Amino acid sequence: MGRRDARHRRLALWLPVGLVLAVLAAAGTAYLVDPEAPRDPSPAAVPPPPGLELPAVTTPAPVAGPVAGTPDPAKVRRALAGPLRDADLGRHVLATVSALDGTLLYSTGTGEAAPASTMKLLTTTAALETLGPDHTFTTTVVAAGPRRVVLVGGGDPLLSVPDLTRLARATAAAVDGPVRVGYDAHLFSGPAVNPHWEPGYVPEEVSPISALWVGEGDGEADPPAAAAAQFTTALGRAGVRVLGEPAPAHAPADGPELASVDSEPLAGIVEHTLLTSDNNAAEVLARHVGLATSGTGSFRAGVAGVLDTLDALGVPTSRAVVHDGSGLSRGDRLDPDTLTAVLETAGSDAHPELRSVLTGLPVAGFTGSLEYRFDAEDAGRGLVRAKTGTLSGVSALAGTVVDRDGVPMVFALLADRIAVVDTLDARAALDDATSALAACRCGGAGTVAP
Repeated sequence: MGRRDARHRRLALWLPVGLVLAVLAAAGTAYLVDPEAPRDPSPAAVPPPPGLELPAVTTPAPVAGPVAGTPDPAKVRRALAGPLRDADLGRHVLATVSALDGTLLYSTGTGEAAPASTMKLLTTTAALETLGPDHTFTTTVVAAGPRRVVLVGGGDPLLSVPDLTRLARATAAAVDGPVRVGYDAHLFSGPAVNPHWEPGYVPEEVSPISALWVGEGDGEADPPAAAAAQFTTALGRAGVRVLGEPAPAHAPADGPELASVDSEPLAGIVEHTLLTSDNNAAEVLARHVGLATSGTGSFRAGVAGVLDTLDALGVPTSRAVVHDGSGLSRGDRLDPDTLTAVLETAGSDAHPELRSVLTGLPVAGFTGSLEYRFDAEDAGRGLVRAKTGTLSGVSALAGTVVDRDGVPMVFALLADRIAVVDTLDARAALDDATSALAACRCGGAGTVAP
């Protein structure tokens, strides 16, 4: 039989089936969509067909009882004894494990260690506490005299080209004739590059920090100027003739607003920052903490604001040495107790405004900076949620884990004297340690309440 004959036979076989399915679909559509009925987006509002009686909706019984009790410190210690002795972790390993209520379960090591990107847990927590999870950052365009407009940066860490396009279209509708464009990035102050960063970090790891940029200033030596150039291009596409080149300017305090665009709520920005370990976003959020606590949006004010805010929340920071919001500084130092206290606070019922610190944590083996860590056979896969931290010679994990009894724990693991050749093996050792906690029946019998 030729290919054409076979095709014809298949068509003859499936055509009647297709017609029947089409009739049934049309009948279902005719039943479900009554053109005379008022529209209601809720599926529960669709009435059942005549003659069909549905049982009343009831609340199902819980599948499992609530978690009760505290994990056994001895079991936690036995679970971690082997993985944290791995020679690949080097000679300075710090670890803290606690219950969600703050009960200390395990602690090892002395002093403080470089936290790398686990520092972002402190920054995002302070930002949520000072500004609130629903806070947004607004980029505006204001009139600054005849035929002059100023693009004003509001410190939106994730401002995008589509955002600038919307601003340009709204501006085009508000002006008549050609304009000159200025740009104002004066919301933040002080140096744009942190003096505590390695010289090679800019622009590879982080951009010069600015209250006005697009695409996080990626690869740009002058992010505000690059954003203004994008805005000018968008104005031209919207039909506005721009006179000359964009130039730095101070927007007049009483200048009428022509257009504005808001960022997504802070809770979403925090989740993005933690999930992807976004250095740029973390540094911008630290500047906003500085503005909220002291009126100054600088590196120094941001650091002071973060620590003061955490102190007020009851997080121990007396031994912390902090130079930035992202953890890129090799001079940063944290006690793991500080990291576990941040996580405990974010998970407490007393602070629902901090919840996105936990929901933003990458999931082992699935999302964000943990997507390609934890093999399929690792017990921690899917049960560990943690912020990663990596610098040359430094590896860290801080987050939450659920053990075999369903008991959640909070942990912080820091190692900052790792040989460069052992970098990947050290990272795997920390994954093994958290997997050991996931595999542990650390709660013992009777942990789950009936």
